[in-house]
Amino acid sequence: MPSDVNEITINYEENGVLLVKEIDKVILSKGSWATIMFKYQQWEAANQRYGPVLFTIRRYRKRNDDYRQQSKFNISSVDQAKKIIGTLQQWISQVQSEPVPAEEGA
Repeated sequence: MPSDVNEITINYEENGVLLVKEIDKVILSKGSWATIMFKYQQWEAANQRYGPVLFTIRRYRKRNDDYRQQSKFNISSVDQAKKIIGTLQQWISQVQSEPVPAEEGA
């Protein structure tokens, strides 16, 4: 298990074959809980090649000096990724345009 968040990878090899190939990653948060977004491909044995580019967001918890995966969300397609991006952009835009609420009792 990695002890440094930068060492976390989703590369997965079995019998000399890289079944999950990490292409890129972005560390979204660090600390005792880390969140990392990965871009990756999976080996398709039937076609003897890597499949389409996929995305996943994973949460890791550091315990006893090691990071262990706690949860994950796999984005199933580029179309789903675009919908997530669009929704987040819309929500962020709405939040940024909302007036800041006055403090209670002020």
